[in-house]
Amino acid sequence: MEKAILFVDDEALILMSMKSQVKRHLGDSYRYETALDASEAMQIIEELVNEGVKILIVISDWLMPNIKGDEFLRNVHQRYPEIQKIIITGHADIASVEALKKEINLYSYLKKPWDEKELVTTITSALK
Repeated sequence: MEKAILFVDDEALILMSMKSQVKRHLGDSYRYETALDASEAMQIIEELVNEGVKILIVISDWLMPNIKGDEFLRNVHQRYPEIQKIIITGHADIASVEALKKEINLYSYLKKPWDEKELVTTITSALK
């Protein structure tokens, strides 16, 4: 069964950077998908599920237009609670992150700008 990791951020440069850093460390064992907003991400999730691809992790930015990352991850959790969820941001307050951890079993929180080693370690850990 094919396995996927989905990156969601409204900045294309950030998406490509995260994807390339993770792929450089984890190789071709996973399918790496990107989305520029929550609605595109949900569409990708549904397409992957319909193709029989197992989505292991969704990494989402917090501050995005239309639907913020926390609301998007709540939607993902309601429909696909088995997917590991990671939020990445330079804007969230810790109290909001802690509340989200309890509410949706958020796997982790990363600060922007992120450290490549921390990003890869967090994803590797979530894959276990």
